[in-house]
Amino acid sequence: MNALTPTTRALTWSLHLLVAGLLALTAVRAVAESRPHAPAVVAVAAVVGAVYAVGPVLPAVRGSRRAAAVWLAVVGAVWLVLLALSADGVWLAFPLYFVQLHLLPRRAGLAAVSATAVAAIAAFSAHQGTFTAATAIGPALGAAVAVAVVWGYQALYRESEQRRRLIEELTATRADLADAQRAAGVLEERERLAREIHDTLAQGLTSIQLLLRAAERALPDRPEAATRYVGQARQAAMDDLAEARRFVAALSPPALDGTTLADALDRLCATTGDRHRPAVRFRLAGRPRPLTTAQEVALLRIAQSALANTVRHAHARTAEVTLDFLHDAVALDVTDDGVGFDPAAVPAPGPEGGGFGLAAMRARMHAVGGTLTVESAPGRGTALTARLPAPDDHEAQT
Repeated sequence: MNALTPTTRALTWSLHLLVAGLLALTAVRAVAESRPHAPAVVAVAAVVGAVYAVGPVLPAVRGSRRAAAVWLAVVGAVWLVLLALSADGVWLAFPLYFVQLHLLPRRAGLAAVSATAVAAIAAFSAHQGTFTAATAIGPALGAAVAVAVVWGYQALYRESEQRRRLIEELTATRADLADAQRAAGVLEERERLAREIHDTLAQGLTSIQLLLRAAERALPDRPEAATRYVGQARQAAMDDLAEARRFVAALSPPALDGTTLADALDRLCATTGDRHRPAVRFRLAGRPRPLTTAQEVALLRIAQSALANTVRHAHARTAEVTLDFLHDAVALDVTDDGVGFDPAAVPAPGPEGGGFGLAAMRARMHAVGGTLTVESAPGRGTALTARLPAPDDHEAQT
């Protein structure tokens, strides 16, 4: 027997056993006390038990309120016959209260309980031959207790269901948030790898291509120069391989291993000047202060990307990289005397049009809380400035 509001299996079976026990008690007392209608009481008690037992096994009663109401009406009608034959039938009113309150809607259940209580009081008074307050208190108090218990249970159940739904919603929200965080992490890692590939492998391959092209032009008239260009291309390939292995492992660039940012920039300028046309100079200004690893990596990558753009596009004769430690900031300036360009006309990033360089540099500076500015015009060279706030001592140690 499924109630509108479910109960535990133990309580349900306790209710069934209570009905069976009270029916057995009514029949036994009628026989033991040799009451006038003892055979009829036993027969009607058996009928009440049979009709009651049908309810829990019928799917219609378990699944339909209308069928449950019909079944309860039949049980009530047979119970009234038993109540007319024996005053002991009044005790069945108490379990019937619970069944009615569980199976019927609130108003219909309350009406059924009230009618059952009135019938119990009237029948018991008729058997006693008198009506007293005590006669009414028992059935009425039982009805009140049943209503309080069932309605209290229903309130607790509704609250429990609300909490269950809230927990399910929170669990679903937490799962959605975890998925969003994973997606954001994947996107962030893709952006990181894109920047690393652009600033290392792509620029390195461009440098190798230019060196090999120079070696090709030197052959066969200048084999010594061609050999030097090939050697520089091999060294660039080895450096790029080390960079690839390192950024895949999310470690700092090899150029920063065991050295300072200023020394790494100085070597970068010297290597670029040796391998390519522009004469590149490094200048250090201000009193050096320790930076975080993320800041050093960002500034070094920006310098690499900026110099690669100078070599590839600017056709410059000279370039200068300046690392300036200001009072409250650190600035990296990369300038050249090349052909310049219109920053507003830079193509959007794409496989064919390029345009990844400035976008990647801005993304790097944004990631470490800095800014990037580019000043250039056709025929007037280019000046790029990466500026970030200087970290305090605690940040620099992390």
